[in-house]
Amino acid sequence: MITVTTEKIPGYKVTEVKGPVFGLIVRSRGIGGDIKAALRGLVGGEIHEYTAMLEDSRKQAIDRMVKNAQAMGANAIIMMRFDSGEIGQNMSEILAYGTAVIVEKE
Repeated sequence: MITVTTEKIPGYKVTEVKGPVFGLIVRSRGIGGDIKAALRGLVGGEIHEYTAMLEDSRKQAIDRMVKNAQAMGANAIIMMRFDSGEIGQNMSEILAYGTAVIVEKE
């Protein structure tokens, strides 16, 4: 699956637009991670526990988006973006979204 953040894919032409596609994941920070993060927050610097969680969440959101695009019959996703937010005090939402298309080599 070709996935790009641009409107066009060099060397390809869009032959059909399948429609919007997304992959969503909501993750909860565990109490252990919260305690470590709070302690690390006192001294400053990167909070590795949250960085790893969010990086993994983005990868899973992309994987889900790709599966949804494949189910629509697409072979590429253009204009891919991320969005994120918080739900409550300890849950993070990561959304990967774009436009599912069929492309052919030019």
